[in-house]
Amino acid sequence: MRLFSYFKPPPQWIIFVTLLVGAIVGLSLYSVYVSNAVSYLSDDPKTCVNCHVMMPEYATWRHSSHGRVTTCNDCHVPHTNPVAKYVFKAKDGLGHATAFTLHSEPQVIKMRPAGQAVVQENCVRCHAGTNQKAKALNVSFAEIKHGQGKLCWQCHREVPHGRVKGLTSTPNARVPVPGSPVPQWLTDILKK
Repeated sequence: MRLFSYFKPPPQWIIFVTLLVGAIVGLSLYSVYVSNAVSYLSDDPKTCVNCHVMMPEYATWRHSSHGRVTTCNDCHVPHTNPVAKYVFKAKDGLGHATAFTLHSEPQVIKMRPAGQAVVQENCVRCHAGTNQKAKALNVSFAEIKHGQGKLCWQCHREVPHGRVKGLTSTPNARVPVPGSPVPQWLTDILKK
């Protein structure tokens, strides 16, 4: 109780502080709603097109062989444990949100070294049991000197996002369009 009394404003400031705290909490909750922040906890690939800059990546993935068997998170987040997964998603997502908000996103999206390491690890994890050469030789995928230390996509360039990169690479691609950020109750009021 004593701790809370330390933070209590003087009597003449109570109304102002209450309104200020209410405004901050309200704007924070509205920001979470508008950004569809809760969707980022899911594995739904439609979440990745909340930002328009990811539409080429979504469209090329959706029409690739990976689009039938994977989600974005299968490749782009670590699968060592749930904590690592969500810490990586939060860190990467905050970077993406910041770039998008400040309009500093590049025309061509490129993975950072941390993302490259995760994708490489996930390529090996998923394809370790499916490599035909490994099965024929009765050895594990890791034992084969496949790629001689290169990243998987240095040879498999078109998997899964294709060779052409950038915001103009898929101008007419059909992707899920995020819903309106305006709450339904406000839309109903404005229609009257």
